[in-house]
Amino acid sequence: VQLQASGGGLVQAGGSLGLSCAYSGRTFSNYVMGWFRQAPGKEREFVAAIGWSGDMTHYADSVKGRFTISRGNARNTVYLQMNMLKPDDAAVYYCAARRKRYISWLANYYNYWGEGTQVTVSS
Repeated sequence: VQLQASGGGLVQAGGSLGLSCAYSGRTFSNYVMGWFRQAPGKEREFVAAIGWSGDMTHYADSVKGRFTISRGNARNTVYLQMNMLKPDDAAVYYCAARRKRYISWLANYYNYWGEGTQVTVSS
């Protein structure tokens, strides 16, 4: 399984940015997909996760109402739409895959990780 995140960049506070994560390997629809982020000097933290079929999602409180996770199983891709960005959202964002049925917000429960993509938010 390989994951490749893209779409990061520089955005002003209050702006929007969309991330994508391309998946290759075993059947994509059998994996829960998650987004995590890590800011300098901080631990990696959960952002959002989505279930196999896309009907179940879970968000960190800090992004609820601003971020939306979705997946396109036909395209083997998971997305993270980020709106109303804040300087605190600046981090390296990682996508991850979990070979289990249930969503988890714990990084240790994810089996595969992609390279991160940098998101910078200017105030």
